[in-house]
Amino acid sequence: MFKHEKKVLIPFIVLSTCCFIGGAAFGYLVVFPPAFRFLVGYNNDYLTSLPSVSEYFSLATRLLLAFGAIFEMPILMVFLAKIGLVNVSFLNRNRKYAILINFIIAAILTPTPDVVNQMMMGIPLMILYEISVLAVWLFGRKGFRNFQEGHQEE
Repeated sequence: MFKHEKKVLIPFIVLSTCCFIGGAAFGYLVVFPPAFRFLVGYNNDYLTSLPSVSEYFSLATRLLLAFGAIFEMPILMVFLAKIGLVNVSFLNRNRKYAILINFIIAAILTPTPDVVNQMMMGIPLMILYEISVLAVWLFGRKGFRNFQEGHQEE
């Protein structure tokens, strides 16, 4: 790889890995316990929930992947800004649609139908959207122009 490619690719790989691991950790440590309690919470005098190991791992894997993926949003938004598809004014103008889409995504990705777990994904998605707006403001098109200028010199 060329030096200018390494200069862009290495921080991208490190940041996206950290975002994915942070999202997976958030999902497992914060969201997984109430989601699992919800799924096994149907116990009563006549019915006892006995989840199998495969069901447990399926729930854990789905949550880890879903939260790891949604925590990549700031990286994705900066990438879209660098190629010129979004900018800060576009993100600010379409915030209400982003909130709606975030909660639709949360409803689809959460494995349980309860509102609490959907909120546990929807609220971080809203926070990540705001972090994305800030990241686009800091690292948007200007960084891409500098990359293009450095690429043209070589």
